[in-house]
Amino acid sequence: MDMTDMSHAHHGHHVEATMSPPITDPHGDHGTHPDSGDGNHEMMMQMTFYFGYKNVELLFAGLLINTPGEMVGACIGVFLLAMFYEGLKISREILLRRNQVNVRYNSMPIPGSDGTVLMETHKTVGQRMVSLSHVLQTVLHIIQVVVSYFLMLVFMTYNGYLCIAVAAGAGFGYFLFSWKKAVVVDITEHCH
Repeated sequence: MDMTDMSHAHHGHHVEATMSPPITDPHGDHGTHPDSGDGNHEMMMQMTFYFGYKNVELLFAGLLINTPGEMVGACIGVFLLAMFYEGLKISREILLRRNQVNVRYNSMPIPGSDGTVLMETHKTVGQRMVSLSHVLQTVLHIIQVVVSYFLMLVFMTYNGYLCIAVAAGAGFGYFLFSWKKAVVVDITEHCH
């Protein structure tokens, strides 16, 4: 078998590109393809980081950023959403700590070997599955999960401005809310 001619030209096939490469201009107009003749424009997802403000879809098909003002507004909104996420995480921890105040100490007398009576204390934390605090924690958990996925999807636009807004909002939110977070240090714990 002669393998010198591997072009398959003898089969009568011709190869056409089904999609032309995306056009990118300096203003960030990314992911659009030239008109293929049928008036149908396709959007491609950007797979590298870029700084642009034209044709940036944000979470929903109808939410399209096309001007610098819209990008600034979107960045402010994303910044506030990331701050809210960090505040929600800390608030859930505080709420959980507050609701676990229902701690009981049960003391039982235990006779010692030399006739003395020793008191043994047991700590019991009471919490029920069907309680207002647990239902509230569940609702807040659902909101936290949804917001975290929204932030992840915003970051996955690979738009540099929006990615910076997510990171800056999360950082500022942590700075603003985490100082209230109580840190318990166990002196018997040796693996930190």
